[in-house]
Amino acid sequence: MLNSQMVEMIALGVWETIYITLLSTFFGYVIGLPMGICLKLTDKDGLKPNAFIYKILDVIANIVRSIPFLILLILMIPFTRLVVGKSYGSAATIVPLVVAAGPFIARMVESSLNEVDPGVIEAAKSMGASNLRIVLKVLLVEARTSLITGATIATGTILGYSAMAGTVGGGGLGAIAIRYGYNRYQLDIMAITVVLLVLLFQLFQTIGMTLASRLDKRK
Repeated sequence: MLNSQMVEMIALGVWETIYITLLSTFFGYVIGLPMGICLKLTDKDGLKPNAFIYKILDVIANIVRSIPFLILLILMIPFTRLVVGKSYGSAATIVPLVVAAGPFIARMVESSLNEVDPGVIEAAKSMGASNLRIVLKVLLVEARTSLITGATIATGTILGYSAMAGTVGGGGLGAIAIRYGYNRYQLDIMAITVVLLVLLFQLFQTIGMTLASRLDKRK
């Protein structure tokens, strides 16, 4: 049965889940956004074609994305312990989440940038714009709606991954669901955590899609 202590624990779990998800998404973009831009630039049709660099980034993205997150989580325990000093809890969960999210985000960024009309890029080049200016003023601006949609999808995916981390001592609602709902057969706790995860997912999706819709200049 729920009591004040359990309610307090669930409230803390919600906060930890939001903290883990948003921080992991942020650092995922610190890695994934530049990586995605580099993939776009070094592609054979990019502004600075470079097959060698593109292939390296392509292989890294494919390898990391091909590893199931739960397995990646376990494989990274030594590295996680090296970075944060422990392999359990909210802070420890963020490390593998960022590693998993970076290449995933890079692919989404690359896909979004590929949607930009090549004619717009050619027009900017004909006016003497530098590659940096084209990236900042053309590619990222023209693809902003798709980029925000991608960020919304990435946030939802990371939220799901954060729940998986509960199986190996991660923090947040996933840990509560595993510890109490699964291991102790407290089905009411399991149901509450599932509902809260669904609500958080819907919240992130609604905010992201609303923002993308408002910035869509095609409307």
